[in-house]
Amino acid sequence: MRLSLLRQRLYDLGAKPCHVDRLLRGWSQARSYDIKGSPAATFFPAAMRATLPTIEAELAGLARLHGEYPATPSPALPRDAGEGINDEVARLLVELNDGQMVESVLLPRGGLCISTQVGCAVGCVFCMSGRAGLIRQLGSAEIVAQVVLARRRRAVGKVVFMGMGEPTHNLDNVLEAIEVLGMQGNIPHKNLVLSTVGDLRVFERLPMETVKPALALSLHATDDALRAKLLPFAPQITVAELVQRCEDYARATGYPTQYQWTLIEGVNDSDAELARIVELLSGKYAIMNFIPFNDVDGLPYRRPSAERMARMVGTLKQNGIVTQLRDSAGQDVEGACGQLRARHAEAGRKVIQQETRGKMPLQGS
Repeated sequence: MRLSLLRQRLYDLGAKPCHVDRLLRGWSQARSYDIKGSPAATFFPAAMRATLPTIEAELAGLARLHGEYPATPSPALPRDAGEGINDEVARLLVELNDGQMVESVLLPRGGLCISTQVGCAVGCVFCMSGRAGLIRQLGSAEIVAQVVLARRRRAVGKVVFMGMGEPTHNLDNVLEAIEVLGMQGNIPHKNLVLSTVGDLRVFERLPMETVKPALALSLHATDDALRAKLLPFAPQITVAELVQRCEDYARATGYPTQYQWTLIEGVNDSDAELARIVELLSGKYAIMNFIPFNDVDGLPYRRPSAERMARMVGTLKQNGIVTQLRDSAGQDVEGACGQLRARHAEAGRKVIQQETRGKMPLQGS
């Protein structure tokens, strides 16, 4: 479902912008309307009131919790200042209306990471999400529905678009969702963070939007050839150009660019890469987020040692670059990078195979 189509549907029922705004505020903030005896009984037009239970049921069916996997942050990684021991960190396997699955992640301090596609076409070699390719786009309402689902269980004050999928490959729906979350969903604009591998369309579109989110760039390497190997289907734009475009956007919005870097031992944790990061980001309005690689079945990569990661963080900080070492919130449940969805899909295939074998006639019968 696209939110633009929902708006038009409400307008066709006689709704005015104020009515649509109120409905979207109630839904995106996880509040519903009990029509009888409530202010909505007289505020909304009659035709809209009559249809509202159906609409609310449709919205509620967009995303359902299929499974929850609490995660314990790695003891090898430092906890952020201000992060309490009771912060809830968990991976959510979310079932969409057509039975497809995506993943959301409850992050510390009221954060939430959400998906924008089922699967992904970028094909990052260290990520499970893209191994089956792109299956389908999420509608803007399905994107917001992940936030609503999380808000029904706890407060959400920050939303990052870093889950399954490349947001810029579904840009119209993503920007529509960002606008609702920023205008009706009570999420501060600086707390809406859009991640990209570097599609130039994002730099063209974001400055034009009413709600301008913060930007995160999936960098992972400073060497252009290495980055092309790690992100084989990302736009072939030089790292230097991407960083400059991110810097221009950061200065224009007042939000620092967050650079995402999955740390892989022997691949992108060299002293040469570290020196180039310093050269690229010194003086930039930037935050470097190092994310230790999560073990993925069938992949030969592993995370660097805790000592190596600490040295990399320390080196960047000594050079004036704000740097954080982030836990992925999924290592202990094998739930990172689309693994929950992949495990569910594999379990489903095994069930189908078992049922098929059970129905096959015996030879000679």
